[in-house]
Amino acid sequence: MEARLLVVVCRLVLEFLLQAESTRVELVPEKIAGFWKEVAVASDQNLVLKAQRRVEGLFLTFSGRNVTVKAVYNSSGSCMTERSVGSERDAAGEFAFPGNREIHVMDTDYERYTILKLSVLWQGTNFHVLKYFTRSLENEDEPGFWRFREMTADQGLYMLARHGRCAELLKEVSPLPLVYTAARLP
Repeated sequence: MEARLLVVVCRLVLEFLLQAESTRVELVPEKIAGFWKEVAVASDQNLVLKAQRRVEGLFLTFSGRNVTVKAVYNSSGSCMTERSVGSERDAAGEFAFPGNREIHVMDTDYERYTILKLSVLWQGTNFHVLKYFTRSLENEDEPGFWRFREMTADQGLYMLARHGRCAELLKEVSPLPLVYTAARLP
């Protein structure tokens, strides 16, 4: 019983330290802007992992305290894009979006990987998902992935992103004019 309690306490302390470390990172918008391919997703809520529309890639642009996120996803074989504009909150790396959605940059090295925490309030329940992104279309097993695994050890449910052509199209044609919502890529 005492050993189990010690394990639980150690896990909570580690989780706190990881979260505290991530909030001390000063976000540099110019460095994190650009293309990101989704590689892995972690959540303790199975519903989040079974979403019909799976994001394949993001393109981030910044203007002042606002961030524009252009997401590309596969919907029934068609590549669809969605554009959303969020505003920075008081804490560095946290952005609020319409529809009770938030994005928090948990960790990044700017060049190879970023780990985002996405939160949404839906039907009175808060849903959270951690997502691991890379700049590369090919390399996924980088040091950032091990950081992601450490941060999500208590989540229990993982899903590696499906390889699709939508992320490739977003990277090839970006920066696209950011005026379309749910538009087909050429």
